[in-house]
Amino acid sequence: MSDQNSIDGRVFVITGGARGMGAEMARRLVARGARVVVGDLRADEGARLAEEIGSACTYVTHDVTDPEGWNGIGEAVDALGRFDGIVNNAGIFDPRIIDETDVEFFNKTVAVNQLGTFLGIRFAAERAGARQLSVVNMSSVSGLRGNGGIAYVGAKWAVRGMTKMAAKELGPKGVRVNSVHPGLIDTSMMEAIPADRLEERTATIPMGRRGQPEDVVDVVIFLLSDGSRYMTGAELTVDGGLTV
Repeated sequence: MSDQNSIDGRVFVITGGARGMGAEMARRLVARGARVVVGDLRADEGARLAEEIGSACTYVTHDVTDPEGWNGIGEAVDALGRFDGIVNNAGIFDPRIIDETDVEFFNKTVAVNQLGTFLGIRFAAERAGARQLSVVNMSSVSGLRGNGGIAYVGAKWAVRGMTKMAAKELGPKGVRVNSVHPGLIDTSMMEAIPADRLEERTATIPMGRRGQPEDVVDVVIFLLSDGSRYMTGAELTVDGGLTV
């Protein structure tokens, strides 16, 4: 019997993959037999990750907000000879209150978290063909409720809506589009939350702990695999029960 969750031999793009959850995605995807193209602006960290993982990982210096910058990702994918999906993981998190949110900061947050995701969806749509593709959009529990700063929440809600629209539009073309909504995950993003506030929120998690990157990555791998072949437009919450 074949393993429907196998991703062996497949090629995936991970945006914002030089560190944190994205880097863990790259490691675990390669460990499962896939090859990855990692895009990020952090060139030093991206190069170190590619060296750590080996030849199955290609690093590309990449700004997700620049439409022309996606050409480098496309060239890397073409060099590998196939494309099976993308994880739109790049994002910035700064939970500023309204009084501290100016237009420049708002636009930057939307550009990275929302526009970058749109361009990733379009990247996959342009490569639709005989092979079924999987798009995984990293939203947040902040895309399900109002918590995390108005710019961040607005962008992550937008990712949720774009996922629904893209799933509907691209389904007939063989492209599945789903969103993942992590809660409090122990990555560098959590440094933006004051320590006392982070502990208060952690105490409300029914499972009694914050998540680890692998808790989210395993869900992402499922969405990239054939195990989720009849899923599109879905929202998978990975938060230990925080939003229950």
